[in-house]
Amino acid sequence: MKSNEETTRIYTGPAMIAKGLISRLNDIGISPIERNDNESGITAGFAQGVPGQVMLFIRQDELLKAQETIDTYLAEVGE
Repeated sequence: MKSNEETTRIYTGPAMIAKGLISRLNDIGISPIERNDNESGITAGFAQGVPGQVMLFIRQDELLKAQETIDTYLAEVGE
C-alpha cells in the first residue's frame, strides 16, 4: 500500500449518523470505508464490538478535502 493510500478514522458512533456522513462525503466524491465489528462478528459466529456502532475511514490524502464537510455535518447532528 502506498503512503497516500493509508486511511484515517474520521468517525466512530451510531450507524444512522454514519450513514448520513457517508452520504455527504459521497456528494463531494469521497467514498468512506465503513467498519462494523459487531456485524462482522455475528456473521463469523461470534459477537464483538458495540451493537449499532460503526467506524468510518477515508484515505489520508482525502482528509483535507473532507474536513469541512465532516465538521459541518457533525455539528448539524450534535455530535
